[in-house]
Amino acid sequence: MPTSTASARYEGLGKPGKGSISTASGVLHDQPYGFGTRFEGKPGTNPEELIAAAHAACFTMATSFALAKAGHADGTLDTTAKVTLEADGDGFKVTRSALALKANVPGITESDLARIADEAKANCPISRLLNCEVTLERTLES
Repeated sequence: MPTSTASARYEGLGKPGKGSISTASGVLHDQPYGFGTRFEGKPGTNPEELIAAAHAACFTMATSFALAKAGHADGTLDTTAKVTLEADGDGFKVTRSALALKANVPGITESDLARIADEAKANCPISRLLNCEVTLERTLES
């Protein structure tokens, strides 16, 4: 099975420190992160944003493959994931990943979409990785 690699570097310690994140694929190269990007809305990314991107992508792909397996040949899936970080004692904890799916799949019923999407939510690898509440809101568009 494939493996994926990423790296992070942090220069300086604590709040004034500044970090960068890179991926082996080059999609991210020295992308800045730190206290400001995580808690103050400054330009750059943060771990929760990267988890949200991974979860949205994984769930959407799992749903796409499940829809194809169920006999659907065309459609568009748009997913957002909102990852919540909350204080936990002296630290922080990811407490929730809220998925919101907008699906346009010709010929599918709302109940079939619900069944397929709920199964994809429960079984996509990133959902299974997360140790938090995972919710799903579904909208069927035509």
